[in-house]
Amino acid sequence: MSTRGLLLILSSPSGAGKSTMARRLIAKNPTMQFSVSATTRPAREGEQEGREYFFRSQSEFDRMVADSEMLEYATVFENSYGSPRAPVLEAMNEGRDVIFDVDWQGGQQIRASDLSEHVVSVFLLPPSIAELERRLKTRGQDSAETVARRMAQARSEISHWPEYDYVLVNEDPDRCEAELSLIIEAERLRPLRQLGLVDKVRGLNDEFDAR
Repeated sequence: MSTRGLLLILSSPSGAGKSTMARRLIAKNPTMQFSVSATTRPAREGEQEGREYFFRSQSEFDRMVADSEMLEYATVFENSYGSPRAPVLEAMNEGRDVIFDVDWQGGQQIRASDLSEHVVSVFLLPPSIAELERRLKTRGQDSAETVARRMAQARSEISHWPEYDYVLVNEDPDRCEAELSLIIEAERLRPLRQLGLVDKVRGLNDEFDAR
C-alpha cells in the first residue's frame, strides 16, 4: 500500500547538526524534500525562485499570513520568513516526506496547525556544550560575536526538548542519521499514513463473510 507523506520537524541549537542531518536524509531518500520557505528579503546572486526561497513582497507575505497560507512564520533581522502551506500539502498527498529545518518556535506553530497529526518532531542535542562551541567555531561561518550570541541562545533552545516526539544526541553523525532513518520508517507505518488500509481490512472481512 502507498503511504501519505509525513512532516518531519528537525530542531536543535545552532551547531548541533539539524541542517546536516536534513541534507543527509534527503540525499538518501528520493521521496523526501525540504520545505521551501517564503521570505521578504531580496534574492541573492544565484538564488532562484522556488529553489532557495519563494521571494515575496511584505504586503504579499502579510496577506498569506492573514489568509492562513503559512504553516509557520517569523521575523528575523527585519525580514519575514515562513513555510507556505500549499506546496507542503501537495507533497504530502503525493506521498513525499517534507523536512522542516526550524527552531522550536516554528515547530510549535506547525504542531498547532491543522496538519498536526502528520507531524513527527525530532530535537537534536549536542554531546556537550564544549563540543557545540567547537563545532560553531570550526565551521567558519560566523564571527566570534555571532558564535557568542548563538551559544547564549543555546540554553534556552535546549530547554524545549520535552516538546518533541523524539530526542537524539548527535555525537556520531552516522549513528544519528541511522536513528533518524529508523524513526521515519516506523512513523511511515502508522495506520493514518497507510493509504488504502481501511479498504484492505474491509477486503479481509469480505473474505471471512464469503467462507
